[in-house]
Amino acid sequence: MAQALHFTDTTYSRDLMREKLLASAEEMVPTLQARAQETARLGKLPQQTIDEMQTAGFFKILQPQRHGGLELTPKDFFDVQIKLAEGCMSTAWVLGVVAIHNWQLALYPEQAQQDVWGSDSSTLISSSYMPVGKVTPVDGGYQLSGHWSFSSGSKHCDWVFLGGMVPPSAPGEAPDYRTFLVPRSDYTIVDNWDVSGLEGTGSNDIVVEDKFVPEHRTHRALDGFACQSPGNALNSAPLYHIPFGQIFVRAVCSSSIGALQCALDAFVKINRDRVGLNDGKKVSLDPGAQLSVARARATIDECKTIMYRNFNIMLEHAASGEQLDLDERLKMRFDAAQVAPRCAEAVNDLYVFSGAQGIYRDHPINRAWLDINAGRNHVANNIGKIGRNLGGTMMGLDNEDTFL
Repeated sequence: MAQALHFTDTTYSRDLMREKLLASAEEMVPTLQARAQETARLGKLPQQTIDEMQTAGFFKILQPQRHGGLELTPKDFFDVQIKLAEGCMSTAWVLGVVAIHNWQLALYPEQAQQDVWGSDSSTLISSSYMPVGKVTPVDGGYQLSGHWSFSSGSKHCDWVFLGGMVPPSAPGEAPDYRTFLVPRSDYTIVDNWDVSGLEGTGSNDIVVEDKFVPEHRTHRALDGFACQSPGNALNSAPLYHIPFGQIFVRAVCSSSIGALQCALDAFVKINRDRVGLNDGKKVSLDPGAQLSVARARATIDECKTIMYRNFNIMLEHAASGEQLDLDERLKMRFDAAQVAPRCAEAVNDLYVFSGAQGIYRDHPINRAWLDINAGRNHVANNIGKIGRNLGGTMMGLDNEDTFL
């Protein structure tokens, strides 16, 4: 069981916090592996798993210190997410998506932060950013209606971020994409999560029927892009001057790295001495299996290395007050989009060389294979669309991606 971090305890240095967080995550891995089938059956995380992550402080890694958080770095957060994914990718996925919302809430006006964290700094937020909401401007805010899909971890959360377009106020103007912050009392969760892969994320639908959202509970995408959001006035650390589009996409791809590590470890352990029943030959002597293991290891290393490098660059720019230029953002966006497809390719090879045993649901390769391929289908991991946009801009075409 992970030990609780007391965030106001000044005896904890930031380095010690990092060590304790990662140690707690590593300690949870065997437990998460043991719960993986139950988690899939439930269609959401067991409450005990949420409680253990709360106790360990995982949801607060990127949360402002002003509101009881640790305010550490993206590397600290994604190290924990990747480690948890070695036990259960659904668990790591929910942590990634939900905890990133604590980072985004820091960009909102202070009143919105007080609305959520004023009485309980452990309150959680789910999301669905697709801009399908019907938005009507009214005095003091907006009336919001709509039906959103894929809100991961929604049953464990008391608020939700929902995407919508504010209609232009004058002819010829562009609509204004915003994220609307809505309390649990104002939306319904549609329990329709019946999938293969990432079953435990509980990514159910959200329905809102003509509810009022005050202006202070909205966040403009343009402010997030410019790194000049209302919350930056109080949450001024470089962490909160990273573009939102660059940090969120990592929440939906990086768990694939940990799941691939789990699959690789299991593959090596199972097949080191396994002899094929049909040909009587050791799997370890198969050149295809050997190459698959090597490629999986290289994929993990490369994905981590590029991610950490990019976040270091982002933090350096944020600390100096410089903006990342568009070309840098497009390249980093493509770097993130490559992670899930590359992990999927690697786990697919391991799956093939696992033989017929790999099709059983309780086989560790099977679980990783299902989860990584499910995660690969998230829109943020659409390498084709994102890669074409990067390549097009390099050859003089206009950028078509606004989530940067």
